[in-house]
Amino acid sequence: MNDRTSGPERAEREEMARLLPAPAERDLPPGRHLHHKDTLMRLIDQDGDRATARPRLLRPAVLLPAAGLALGGVLLTTLAVTGQDSAPAPSAAGTGSAATAPRGAAVLLDRIASVASKSGEQKPNGDQFVYVRTLTAENEGMFDGPVKLTEPREREVWMTQESGPVTDEGLIHQDGSYIPITVGVPDGEKPVGYPAGLSRPTYTWLASLPTDPDALLRRLATEITTDQDARDTPAEDRDPDRDAFDTIGELLRETVMPPRTASALYRAAARIPGVTEDPDAVDAAGRHGIGVARDDTRAGWRTAWIFDPTTLEYLGERSYLIRDTSMGRKGTLINRSAVLERAVVDALRERPSAGKPSTTT
Repeated sequence: MNDRTSGPERAEREEMARLLPAPAERDLPPGRHLHHKDTLMRLIDQDGDRATARPRLLRPAVLLPAAGLALGGVLLTTLAVTGQDSAPAPSAAGTGSAATAPRGAAVLLDRIASVASKSGEQKPNGDQFVYVRTLTAENEGMFDGPVKLTEPREREVWMTQESGPVTDEGLIHQDGSYIPITVGVPDGEKPVGYPAGLSRPTYTWLASLPTDPDALLRRLATEITTDQDARDTPAEDRDPDRDAFDTIGELLRETVMPPRTASALYRAAARIPGVTEDPDAVDAAGRHGIGVARDDTRAGWRTAWIFDPTTLEYLGERSYLIRDTSMGRKGTLINRSAVLERAVVDALRERPSAGKPSTTT
């Protein structure tokens, strides 16, 4: 296992190791399974037999625990970034320690929630697909080494809106290739599809979530802890606040969101401790916006959702290091994305037309 700590943190860790019995070796900063199962399953099947991909592929690189390694072996991760080498250093405000987000972030999220509740609604039926076009760049470096960024590239996804369970979830188009999003099936086992839910958030499932922020946080916590990845993570390695923030961010990224649900998610985020403002965040398309951010102090990075400063419309996401790690120096970008278009379409590979409703940012 590679040690990502340095300086005082390393000295403290070595002293603890000397005084305490050696812990069971782990290969992952805690609680990260939920964000990396999707990438792992895609890469397993790129080996040969099956084309398995999951839609959420924009998380920073970490090592996979032994339980995850049993699923498929090597994990390489995709990171979304721009061609820039670094991001502004985190603000002095740091991570809040109150029971909810600091007042500035809470006020901003309340404004964003109000705008989201009044946005136009695109309501797909079960025979249609949610289409989302984004701009990303990827890390081609080793998962435990310095970030090596590609040029920004376009990515399209089509996600079925069937309630499920389904084994054929949709399609990804990237780098000139179409990659089916299918559920991997071990040899000799019966296919078991994914129902609509946290791992496959259809419009209908999103609309079924509670709109009371506290009830919504409790529902998400239940969904997270019943997810297979969470079950594979020891309780002592979990961070409910981090998981809630990351899960909301994932739900915002490649979905068409019911307005009431979007509003509730933003109001719920305002109740997560440690959420702050990131005053000038830039997405993968170069658009400047205002960020809603939270630090993962254990992993050493900050993740920010980016919103248009005038319309408060969601633009994308970025992550950058808040301290020196094996991935790079403090301020290094490790994740950036930009949502360019969302729509409801009738078939795989169909793109929004002038005669059909779509949202272009």
